[in-house]
Amino acid sequence: MTTGETITISKQEYRELLDFKAEVGLLKHQLAELKRMMFGQKRERFVSPDPAQGILFDIPVEETTERQVEEITYTRTKPKKEKKQPLRVEIPSYVPRREETIEPDNIPADAKKIGERITEILEYEPPTIYVRKIICPKYIVETSDERTKIEVAPLPSLPIPKGNAGASIIAHILVSKFTDHLPYYRQSKIFKRQGLYIPDSTIGGWANTAISNWLTPLWEAMKTKITETDYLMADETPIPVLTKDKPGSTHRGYHWVYYDPIRKIVIFDYQPSRSRSGPKSFLKNFSGYLQTDGYSAYENLAPPGKITLMACMAHARRTYEKSLDNDPKLAQEALTIIQDLYKVEREAREAELSYDEIKSLRQEKSVKILDQFEKFLIENKPKVLPKSAIGKAFNYTLNLWPRLKRYVDDGRFNIDNNLTENSIRPVALGRKNYLFAGSHEGAKNGAVIYSLLATCKINDIEPFVWLKEALETIPDYPANQLHKLIPGQK
Repeated sequence: MTTGETITISKQEYRELLDFKAEVGLLKHQLAELKRMMFGQKRERFVSPDPAQGILFDIPVEETTERQVEEITYTRTKPKKEKKQPLRVEIPSYVPRREETIEPDNIPADAKKIGERITEILEYEPPTIYVRKIICPKYIVETSDERTKIEVAPLPSLPIPKGNAGASIIAHILVSKFTDHLPYYRQSKIFKRQGLYIPDSTIGGWANTAISNWLTPLWEAMKTKITETDYLMADETPIPVLTKDKPGSTHRGYHWVYYDPIRKIVIFDYQPSRSRSGPKSFLKNFSGYLQTDGYSAYENLAPPGKITLMACMAHARRTYEKSLDNDPKLAQEALTIIQDLYKVEREAREAELSYDEIKSLRQEKSVKILDQFEKFLIENKPKVLPKSAIGKAFNYTLNLWPRLKRYVDDGRFNIDNNLTENSIRPVALGRKNYLFAGSHEGAKNGAVIYSLLATCKINDIEPFVWLKEALETIPDYPANQLHKLIPGQK
């Protein structure tokens, strides 16, 4: 083929060429994502380029046929580095102090004290395991009809009837597993080092009994409470489950997570699948706004007008962050626009604005940025290949556009549902430590305790203290008043 020769191809061949180019781009993107998952950083940080800053190394270089070699020597005086003193972290005032006074030797009786040198040292004392021995004296009492009867005080309600595990040990076991991610067999080893042998099967039995008897009714009260609101966030995360149907392998179940950002309640609902039936059943009494990612299972959960869907800007942003290698120019422009939207949210958060003030600020600033974003998407969509990473990002955003911009209509709404994703993190950490749930029933029990401990976390409540008190209180508490025991609620 000579230089300047023109090749004519048919429309069919041109379409095949475009499809081939799109497929190559898609495969490159998938390979890059695979490398990133295996070797790269997981963070999604993006720093928008400064238009006033030139591009490093973007300087034309003239080719020369012969390169000259020049040797340069110089003497440099190294600056003297100042030795920095290490900063000692101050111990919080709420940590209990045990005072210890050390007097100097050979002090005469008439010495006058002029002050003190106080040094604080952080120490650790291993947890104490003890036996609570309850003694109930028995008395013979004569009655008016000259009969006698034996009087003995009733035992306090226990988390496990006729068992020997108290509320504090069960609370410790549950927090250790579901907050600190210690499987039961590891806890058994820790107890053994402290001189107490408890088989991990016994530990698991105590935990499951306490969850089934007392904490599940509280979870049911939380479920009723959370669906009374008109604004929820939702997400889902997988959990491997051992079943009889799949010996030697695990079933892929799902924790569906619902979060009320106004009252700060999180609830996990275990379902054996990722189908629409899970959220449809859970949200049958819910009416209002539901903020999710773009998963289709959240659509058509209720009759039209009962549930209004909202989308998550963080999920949309993620698609452009993953497109930086595919089309840096368009991806960076999209990320910069989204960054401007989050600057408005940060301004509202730092100023501690009310819901009405947040809405006014968004109407003033965010609406203009959203209009700019929509115009950018519509103008550039024809320029990208649909199957490319940037093409998929454009399609994702435009398909969800009415849901994505809905957050500006109410100051209570969030720009994304990252708060729900934060609640899911303990499940992801748990998968790495105890790998799977032992059964569907075990996964349901996990959902119950995850709900309670996650709600404690977002309300800044110490989980052990709350759980111990709950296990002591629930056995004698009125069933129709259980909603008052939900963490952070009154």
